Formats: sequence, C-alpha cells, structure tokens
Amino acid sequence: MKKIAVVSDSFKGSLTSSEICAIVAKEAARFFPSCEIVGLPVADGGEGTVDSFLQCMKGEKVALEVTGPNFMREPSFYGNFGDTAIIEMAAAAGLPMVADQKDPARTTTFGVGELMRHALEHGAKRIVLALGGSATNDGGCGAAAAMGTRFFSATGETFVPVGGTLSKIVRIDNTETKRLLEGVEVVAMCDIDNPMHGQRGAAYVFSPQKGADPDMVRLLDQELVALDEILVRELDAHVAELPGAGSAGAMGAGAVAFFGASLRPGIETVLDTVRFEERTAGADFVITGEGRLDSQSLRGKVVIGVSRRAKRMNIPVFAVVGDVDDDIDEAYREGVTAIFSTNHLAIPVSEAKKRSTMDYRLTIENLFRALAAMETEKKTSQPILQQ
Repeated sequence: MKKIAVVSDSFKGSLTSSEICAIVAKEAARFFPSCEIVGLPVADGGEGTVDSFLQCMKGEKVALEVTGPNFMREPSFYGNFGDTAIIEMAAAAGLPMVADQKDPARTTTFGVGELMRHALEHGAKRIVLALGGSATNDGGCGAAAAMGTRFFSATGETFVPVGGTLSKIVRIDNTETKRLLEGVEVVAMCDIDNPMHGQRGAAYVFSPQKGADPDMVRLLDQELVALDEILVRELDAHVAELPGAGSAGAMGAGAVAFFGASLRPGIETVLDTVRFEERTAGADFVITGEGRLDSQSLRGKVVIGVSRRAKRMNIPVFAVVGDVDDDIDEAYREGVTAIFSTNHLAIPVSEAKKRSTMDYRLTIENLFRALAAMETEKKTSQPILQQ
C-alpha cells in the first residue's frame, strides 16, 4: 500500500473524526509502514463542523460574544480560513444554548448574523453556513436583521421577527444586507430536503424537539406561511419549496431569500472546501464511516458523499461504521466497496459506545490483516522469470 485516505464522520457520543484518523494511522504503521496516510476529519454541517475543518485546513477559531437564541449575550465563534468564514449556526442559536428554556416562538438567529457581519468586516469573501442543531424557527429573520435587513410592522416600526411574530412583517428593506454581501459567496450546508412549511416543513417536523407543543407547531407553521408570502411580495424570493428550505427552523429559506445563498448538501460543501479530489488522488483506497449506516445515510450524508466522489476517481471505499441497517444495498451502487460494522459483540448501542475505541481499532486491524495477506499472496504468487 502506498496511500490510504481517511474521510470519516464522527461516531456521535463515542469517537471523533480526528480520533478515527489517528487509529487508522497507527494501525497502518503496523501493517504498511511506508504508506502515506491522508486524514480528512469531516462533519456534515452540525456541531463540530468548524473543528473538523481546522483539523485538515490552515485556519483559526475566532472567538467573540454574540446575541444568543434567548437574546442574552453569549460566547461564540466561527472559523476563519483566509477569505472563507465557516459559521456553525449551533454556535450562536443552538439548542443546547437554551437549556430548559426551549421556546421556538421566541428564539432568534440574530447571533448568526452577527457572526457573519464580523467575518465580513474582517475580509471574508465566502461564507459557509452550517445549518444544524438550531433552537429557532424564525426563518433566518434574526440573522438578516443583524446583517442590516429592516423589518417593518403595520405601525411603521422596525423590529426583529421571531418564530411567533413573522406574520407582523408588512415591509422588508434588504438594501444594507445586499451592500454588505456584494461580491461575497454564501453557501448554506444542509442535509435535509424538507420544504419551508407544511406537514414536512420546519415547524411540523423539527419544532417539537425545540419545545413546541401541538398548538405551537400549528402557530409556527402559520407564521412561516406568512413569511413565505411576504418574501415573495417584498423580495421576489420564491424559496418555500426549495429542497432544504425547512432546515434549521427555515433558516435554509431565509439564507436564500436574504443572503442569496446556495443550498448544498453539507458533505458536498465540506469535500469541496478540503479539496477532496486533490488530496485523495492516487490513494489505494478510502476509509469512511459514520455511527450508523441506514436509509438516512443514503440521502447524501458522509459515507455516500465520499463514495460518490471516490467512485468517479476509481478508488475503492471501505465503510467502517458503528452499526448497519438492513436495507443498504444502494450504498454499493453509490460506490461503497465493502461495509464493516464495529459492533463485534452485537450489543445495544448504549453498551457498544463504551467499547467504541477498542472495537474500531479491532475492525481496522482485521481489515488491514486481510489486505496485507492479499499483498503478500500477490508478491509470492508471481512466476519466476526463466534465465
């Protein structure tokens, strides 16, 4: 073996992407001592996205204080990578930040806009928004307000809309936001295809986990319908049915309407940013993985995103995952060569997590033992040239 690329998601609650890369590198040194290991820790857009980029790209974490989801000042951060800023929505409007005060009718994304503005003021020409883990349902209006968009009520007063007051917007002035973003590319990472509102929309599907009871869910959905109508009328933004519009409390829709963002699958954005093709070129194989490979994975998460690209490069892919669902045949068609579960004892996930490091190492060791044996067989089975 001359080169192995490791491009794996974390195993949530047990193994980080960086730890996975380190385990593979250590085992490779035993079986293939002269092999080059290229480790690209990745995340698909949620919490930990900035840290994963920092592991494989030169950059820095910029710390600052912003308006949190409950309008209290909170410590936050974003990643600065030259002219690119990577912003985790969860770092300024995340669900853990509200603790036991969940209320998606009142929470705001204002802090996300403050992070964007700070990045722009410090030279960013490309902003990547990682949409995931939000406590909000404001359609990105808070972020837009922090970026200079003015929202007017029927009395002519400006205000910062939240999930429960979107229907109070009667006029929008987006002039300042457009000025700030002139010449700037905004990409929003999202791994769902839900629309802005309706039975599959942001409120019905995601707001219950943010604290909404059935009555609030209906209210939040009605408010998003009202926002959709005003976005069409005021900004000529037809965003409600875009795949991913409903992500992060309809921040996906707002990112397009207010910031001119493109909505892209998270893993695709990550792989572009870390220069996947360039850095894995010439690899004998790629090791990828995630905590569980199931039907959700097949919709474009890390394993499938990596496999599709590796397939175009004719590079085999081994998916080492915590657990495997029954119906994953599509993964093979997408480019996965073989799938290995680390759950050696076939025990419940809660128990398997306690053994995750040991079991992952054992799985990699067995994979490398098989590959090393095949290499040895190839060398010893070659015919001797007659003199």
